[in-house]
Amino acid sequence: MSGGEDTEGYKYWFRWQVPVCALILIVSIITASMQIVKAKAQPFYHNHLWLPCWRKLSPVWLFFSRAFAFLCLAHLHFDIIALDGAFSFYFYTQWTFTLVMIYFALGTIISAHGCWQYINKPPLQNGEMAEFLRRDLEESTNSIAYREKETKSSIRLQSQYIQEEFNQRVGFWGYLMQITYQTSAGAIILTDIVFWCVIVPFLSISHFKLNMLMVSMHSLNAVFLLLDTALNNLPFPWFRLSYFVLWSCGYIIFQWVIHAFGFTWWPYPFLELNTPWAPVWYLCLAVIHIPLYGMYSLIVKAKNTILPRFFPRAFLRTY
Repeated sequence: MSGGEDTEGYKYWFRWQVPVCALILIVSIITASMQIVKAKAQPFYHNHLWLPCWRKLSPVWLFFSRAFAFLCLAHLHFDIIALDGAFSFYFYTQWTFTLVMIYFALGTIISAHGCWQYINKPPLQNGEMAEFLRRDLEESTNSIAYREKETKSSIRLQSQYIQEEFNQRVGFWGYLMQITYQTSAGAIILTDIVFWCVIVPFLSISHFKLNMLMVSMHSLNAVFLLLDTALNNLPFPWFRLSYFVLWSCGYIIFQWVIHAFGFTWWPYPFLELNTPWAPVWYLCLAVIHIPLYGMYSLIVKAKNTILPRFFPRAFLRTY
């Protein structure tokens, strides 16, 4: 913005672009909220939060990978804040980076609790854990019926255990973990594509110099999340695209609020409202969430269609 535009003050918000962009923002929020209310998510269970999608892989490895990712991201997060302070949260990248770190923090805690349950199961129950890993309730029921001929008392205990495992629905923290996972999935695609395909090639000379900290911020988040996707057994329903939309809308509202209180510099040029193209940019930002989320959804779908063909006895298809 030029100096004259910086001193306009409240007049900046009386441009015709402002109500149009606000309408796009409001429609996006309402549409996303309605999708969340209407959606009927496929129920999943606590075990899906910490059991790997590989049959012979101990959940301890998933715990270690999440803990390592959290420690690396937390260290990088500390370095960023130490360098830029609260100003680092002025950028969408830092919001996304923090969200990914929260996901791995939740994943580490829940995986630790799941590993504790897994390790402390009696031998009989550990045998039934393998049955649960096959994710085939009908097969388990047939197996129980067959064993009933040998020892009815043992089958009652096993059947009761399986029923308890399948009835252990995910609670608040489990759903929060899945929401942060899927919101992070869409957000890292957005931040990394914008950074590497738009900011670095076209805006790096005039706005900033690329350094190792910035490279790490816009690569490690995706690397760690993709690694977790390759190991975890979490579902990826489409309706949680709505949380990704709400996350981005929240950031835009944050930018509007701080600019209303005196900030004059926009971290991303396509958020500025002093151009006749602003409504087009805001509309594009709203629409672009669909293919970006779809890209990560395709990664999950490819995982569940390609890997079972190469590793039919080792890979456990995410339902």
